[in-house]
Amino acid sequence: MTKALPPTSVSTAEIGPPVPFDPEVAAALPLIHQALPPDAFTLESLPALRQGGLTVEPPSDEDLARGGAFEVQERRVPGPAGAPEVPVLICRPSAATGAVAAIYHTHGGGMVIGDARTGLPGVLDWAEELNLAVVSVDYRLAPETPHPGPVEDCYAGLVWLAENAEELGVDPRRIVIAGASAGGGLAAAVALLARDRGGPALLGQLLMCPMLDDRNDTVSAHQMAGLGIWDRTSNETGWTALLGQAAGGPDVSPYAAPARATDLSGLPPALIDVGSAETFRDEDVAYASRIWAAGGVAELHVWPGGCHGYDGFVPTAPISVQTQAARLAWLRRLLDA
Repeated sequence: MTKALPPTSVSTAEIGPPVPFDPEVAAALPLIHQALPPDAFTLESLPALRQGGLTVEPPSDEDLARGGAFEVQERRVPGPAGAPEVPVLICRPSAATGAVAAIYHTHGGGMVIGDARTGLPGVLDWAEELNLAVVSVDYRLAPETPHPGPVEDCYAGLVWLAENAEELGVDPRRIVIAGASAGGGLAAAVALLARDRGGPALLGQLLMCPMLDDRNDTVSAHQMAGLGIWDRTSNETGWTALLGQAAGGPDVSPYAAPARATDLSGLPPALIDVGSAETFRDEDVAYASRIWAAGGVAELHVWPGGCHGYDGFVPTAPISVQTQAARLAWLRRLLDA
């Protein structure tokens, strides 16, 4: 089993001023903050946020079908031992005649909000361009379901996908796991689980601004506190919801917080991207560096001036267009190799 690194801490005495935001991101932040301040997430505010404070109309099946480009269906698949079935949403190219590669998608939402449709339109952009199937998992959320429930749901969905690939018209050798924010952390954790359990062999892992480290004590976490999107206060809320009093302590599993893993060897090739002006910058850079130190393959992008989720909030900004193009290019190279 992958062991966990002990807690770390940084001194705030020599941390410089906040990293400036990209101009177009900075221009959008005041309007974004009216609905979503940096510290919006607390355990006390979570019920209200779920009930309407952050409601975005989810894409319908018709939206996901994209004029007939995809066949859309929902399934319930076997969950972890002793746990409920796991809902998954499947989008398969309608015109595909043979087995296609697939994106296995773990959605974002700080471990506390979201569902299988969250973030899916962006994933379908890749799928439409590269003729991919998409399977998005609707894992149980914290705090109602703490660790290991969410990651075990995600792993169970991956196992089901690999075992039922022929029925789904998917090539089991060409499954890429992808997620943003909390979904990126879950994707990294599932990759660790698959390696350690001898589970499905992933072709790659696409980790977008992944939430990896429960210690919440990096330079960037302090430097960007109270700024951007999902600051140190919101991050503490997400990790406390998932881990309770164990968050930040010595006994956190790397399958909850992948930054705790001591061994990052033998993992599938990774794309890790993050903004320079966000909480997760330093933990994500460190994760890529440690994959390289273990002899692994990783591509790292630190996008200057990007806040958390900037490409979703300001999709037409040049920084967002470049980010989206880099992800697509990485996927294309991975699938063509």
